[in-house]
Amino acid sequence: MKLLATLVLALSLPGSNFTAPTAATIKTAAKQPHMHKGGIWYMAENGHAVYCMGPVVLVSEPNGGLQRVATFCQGDKAIVPLKD
Repeated sequence: MKLLATLVLALSLPGSNFTAPTAATIKTAAKQPHMHKGGIWYMAENGHAVYCMGPVVLVSEPNGGLQRVATFCQGDKAIVPLKD
């Protein structure tokens, strides 16, 4: 009950501005460039460049071979096969 009374009192005082950030503030924050830290660019098997922050590892293929893959890549893929 005390918490509710304190909240009502705090909101009724002049100068208490509990408002959402304006659209201009949100747009300014969204325009800041993404800073790459600690990653390396690799050439993917499909010919595109990918930016990955994890190590390059060898994984076994279903036919018995080994494939080099980059891990923790930017985007929606966890591992990306690399071009040799």
